[in-house]
Parts: sequence; C-alpha cells; structure tokens
Amino acid sequence: MKNTKFYTDLKKFKKPLVDLLEKETAFTDVPLSWHVVVVDIQNSTQAVQDGNHHQVNLTATGSIISVLNTVRKFKHYVEIPYFFGGDGATFLLPTALLNNVIEVLNNYSVHIKRKTNLVLRVGHVSVNHLVSHNCHLKIAKHQLTERLTIPIILGNGLHKAEKIIKSNFIAPTILNVNKKLLNLEGMECRWEEVNPGQNQAKVICLLLKANEEEFQRDSYRAILMKMDDIFGTFTERQPIKSERLKLDASLYKIWEEMRVRLADKNWSYFIKNWILTNIGRVYFSLSKSGKQYLKQVGQLSHSFMLDGMINTIFTAEQDKIDVFTDYLDQLESEHKIVYGIHVTHASVMSCYVLDRKTSHSHFVDGTEGGYTSAAKMFKIKMKALRSAF
Repeated sequence: MKNTKFYTDLKKFKKPLVDLLEKETAFTDVPLSWHVVVVDIQNSTQAVQDGNHHQVNLTATGSIISVLNTVRKFKHYVEIPYFFGGDGATFLLPTALLNNVIEVLNNYSVHIKRKTNLVLRVGHVSVNHLVSHNCHLKIAKHQLTERLTIPIILGNGLHKAEKIIKSNFIAPTILNVNKKLLNLEGMECRWEEVNPGQNQAKVICLLLKANEEEFQRDSYRAILMKMDDIFGTFTERQPIKSERLKLDASLYKIWEEMRVRLADKNWSYFIKNWILTNIGRVYFSLSKSGKQYLKQVGQLSHSFMLDGMINTIFTAEQDKIDVFTDYLDQLESEHKIVYGIHVTHASVMSCYVLDRKTSHSHFVDGTEGGYTSAAKMFKIKMKALRSAF
C-alpha cells in the first residue's frame, strides 16, 4: 500500500493555472513505484479518414471508463491521474492497481477488435524505468473549474512511455472476451455536435510541446497567458456551454453506444435508451434538475490537459486564431516549441455518467478528427525537426 494514495492525498491548487506554473515547488515527483499505462488506437489517423471518428472517440472514452470502474472496486478509495487523447488515454497508477487494470484493458481491447475492428494497443512502463533513462515526471493537482480537478504534468516521461509502448506492442493472444471483466457502466454518447455560440466562431484543437524539457513550465505559462490575452479566460473560451447542448436521439447514436458498451446486442437496452433519450430532451429543457445538470456538464468537461504537452480544445473567431498562430509560428521559428492545430466547426463529447447529481465526466474532442487531425500535423513537424538535427 506504500504510495498508493500519493495522488489522492496531493494538495489541490485552487488559483489560476498560470499561478501554479509560476511555482516550481508546487510540483512533486511521481513515486518511482508507480506506473504509466498507455492505451492507443493503432492507425487512428487512417480510421478517422475512413469516417470512423465516432468509433475512435468512443473507444478512447471506453478505455477511461473501464479503468475508472476497475479503480472504483478497489477496497481503498484511490484517485488516479488520467488524460484523454481523442484516440487513446494515459493513466498513472500505483502498483496495487496495475495488474487488475492491465487485465481489464487487454480484455477491452479484444472486445473493441471484435466490435469495431480497431486495434487498441495497451502497455505499461514503470516510473522508475523512465527516470533511470533520464525522463522526468512531476505532478500537481489543479482545480480547473468549480467542479473539475485535473492533474498537471511536467516532464517528458508520459510521452517517452508512449513511444516505448507503441514500439514494443504485441497484440494479446486472448481470443474471447471475458464478459465479467467488461464493465462500461456509465458510458453515454448521445449529444449532438456542439457548435460555438457566435456565428463566426470556430473550434480549435491544439497540441503543443516545448522543445526543451527544462523550459516547459515557463514556456507553457507564457503561452497560456497569451491565450488569455487573445481569447479571454478559460471559461470564456470553453467549447461546452449548457445552452448549446442538445441530445441526439437518433437510432444510430444509441446503436453505436450499445456496440461499444455491451458484449452482445441487447434490444431491450437499445429501445429503453432510445426512449429515455427522447424523454431527456424534455427533462433537460424544462426541469430545474435537468438544467442544473447541463450547467454541470460544462464545469466537468475535459477540454484542457497538460501531460508534458498542452492539449486543449477551445472556441475563437478566425481573426484571433490568426493572431495566435502567428505567435506560435514565431516561437516555432525560434525552435522553442512544436505545435499541431486543427480548426473545425464544432466539438463532440462522450460521457461517463454514474450519477447525474454528483458523479459524471465529459470528454471533449473536435469534429473532423479533432485531436487526431492536430496530431497528424504535429507528427509531421516533429519528423522534420528530427531530420534537421
């Protein structure tokens, strides 16, 4: 049990993120006994180009739900840091949870291959191994909104782990799904695309990495301050607004959710949830509790992550986007950063809902590939940078 509650017991930082990044002492080394677990969809870019972005997004969300449901069963209350990546997810886990989580994720990957034909790579690397290879992993716990607390990571450890896992991945030999291990309770994906409020506004998916690990804290702080200056506060540029949320009661939405969530077709589930979704349209628009839930959705939406890189989705008008990309291009020309960006017309959201009053999370991506499309640009630039040096 040593260090199992390291993240659970970490003090929450409640001031703005730029203030957190100003303080080096606010970050703590992740224990060497912990592990990085990475889940990644192989050839996700091609899957998006083939029109399967919805399946990619649902699969990534399902990996988080699988892990969180596994952690919930642990006899001691434990919080774990995790990051949604559009086409995958990353987790930091104590040793006490590792074997159970890997077993669940390997089983989930077989389920996904069977249902969607996507290949889900699963692997883990110890923090001790990463640190011994000159990688760093420092963490802080930040209250991003009134209701959402997120982990903030400095160091290249998570991205080094991803490279190791991708390069050493061997598909599991498991052929059949263990239905007892498949637990996607709480998975929901029934919202229409969320359009920005203004007629001219767009949705931006941004991936950004500081080239020098030692300058991450200062670089990211300066960039976030620039974003605040150009686009307004985090709340102002947040893509998920309660007044823009509309349920999608199409049969397709319910069908796709059922395919990923359940091991077998269940017509009772299908019909019941189609009916509930139609009722939900009235509930959310007219009832006090429904409106309160919609307000919470924006507060509990994961539209910003810092996992050694900035990963964020926000709304802005084109003239402000142009000013910001000029600023990023200048930093890139000075070899301070590398970034990938995808500008699109709307955001999409998948959800983990255990209780509409107290326990729900919402994972945000952009349309037309979102993070995956931004990553395509980012990878091209990184390849060119490596070739140049």
